[in-house]
Amino acid sequence: MQNELFIFNTLTKTKEKFTPIHPGRVGLYVCGPTVYSDVHLGNCRTFISFDLIYRYLLHLGFKVRYVRNITDAGHLEGDRDEGDDKFAKKAKLEQLEPMEIVQKYTLGFHDVMREFNTLPPGIEPTATGHIGEQIEMIKEIIANEYAYEINGTVYFDVEKYNKEFPYGQLTNRKLEDLLEGTRELSGQDEKRGRLDFALWIASKPETLMKWNSPWGWGFPGWHIECSAMSSKYLGETFDIHGGGMDLQATHHTNEIAQSQACNHKSPVNYWMHTNMLTVNNVRMSKSAGNGFLPGELFTGNHPLLEKGYSPMAVRFFMMQTHYRSTLDFSNEALQASEKGYARLMAAIKLLANLKHASSSTSDIVALEKKCYDAMNDDFNAPILVANLFEGARIINSANDGKETISLNDLNLLKKFMHSFVIDVLGLKSETSNSSSDKALQGAMEVILEIRKDIKAKKDFVASDKLRDDLNIHNILIKDTKDGPVWSITE
Repeated sequence: MQNELFIFNTLTKTKEKFTPIHPGRVGLYVCGPTVYSDVHLGNCRTFISFDLIYRYLLHLGFKVRYVRNITDAGHLEGDRDEGDDKFAKKAKLEQLEPMEIVQKYTLGFHDVMREFNTLPPGIEPTATGHIGEQIEMIKEIIANEYAYEINGTVYFDVEKYNKEFPYGQLTNRKLEDLLEGTRELSGQDEKRGRLDFALWIASKPETLMKWNSPWGWGFPGWHIECSAMSSKYLGETFDIHGGGMDLQATHHTNEIAQSQACNHKSPVNYWMHTNMLTVNNVRMSKSAGNGFLPGELFTGNHPLLEKGYSPMAVRFFMMQTHYRSTLDFSNEALQASEKGYARLMAAIKLLANLKHASSSTSDIVALEKKCYDAMNDDFNAPILVANLFEGARIINSANDGKETISLNDLNLLKKFMHSFVIDVLGLKSETSNSSSDKALQGAMEVILEIRKDIKAKKDFVASDKLRDDLNIHNILIKDTKDGPVWSITE
């Protein structure tokens, strides 16, 4: 049933037939989080997108080595070779050791990924656990004369590299254009070229995270870690490298340069990038005041959110936009996804007890093919979801006696609906049947009705006090145009 898989390759700007280096096996590397703060939704969108990709590759029968790193050293503010180390700065603010910061936010990241039902990678290496590999790679790049050392800091020579390889190939930009967008070197700047970037950075006396090296005490640059770890676990050339589109112009461009300068070959066959997030069609950012964390999205405890949304409803919402398209958050869209998710899961539950007939009026084989065609076309989850909704329609229609399904078609429908909804999309039921949950639901319905009566009497002081008292006990009430809604906060 499965046809050939096509992937949009950022490097070539075209959809290409996927041909793994080793038949039946896939090497997949995704840039992981920088664990100095809570993981943001932009990161989550990337990791959920690649979880879908990972799941589908497994579904197709590939043996996948999935590597996703943890950046716990070398990431400076502004993503350049200057400024404070993000971990050291946060450690000083919270009066903790840098590795306490790393541990705190790594655990938080894993908690959020579990909430979203993502599969863990096969290997999750850390930058601090691979200092030796990074040093060895830098030594090789120096030996190949693509880097130079000044006062204990090692810089990559971009202009020399560009004489042999196109430095801006990933973003389709020429070196001259890139140089125009950078400032002139000042007299105090020790770099030879404006685009040169640090592979190893000499530490200062106050530097908290530092290691000894052939060039003295220091720490690795941000970009070298991914080149070192991907080549260690996946080889000098591997199949797929992914990440957010914000990494494309600098981090991934420098990864390619480092790897080619070290190993004399292109490191990756297929580059894949997820698009950005917007909120009500405005780019999500802290400065715009429209950025919210996963926990805030789950509880609804944010001014832009009318209520909390469950992790599976959010995951399903993300699946309804292609990973290369902008994803726009709005209460209306999230609430529509809630209903769609509930409808799909209800159909899956109904499917288990569906009865078959001697003949069939539904073309289940054609529907299965459409599902595979969607995913084989650059993992087109929105088209897959549309086809799964058609499957849900058939299930409901058959349950109502309006359509008949033969035994063979019913078995096929059960097989691919379960495979795509549960195994590929990664959705799971969130319905709880515990007596305590039912009691809480009933109690809150009574409380909201009482509050409604209080407001009808225009006793807004008592109404607000009831809301605030519940908030103290981690129950958030929000008044929306459709009436009050409640959720449990953390």
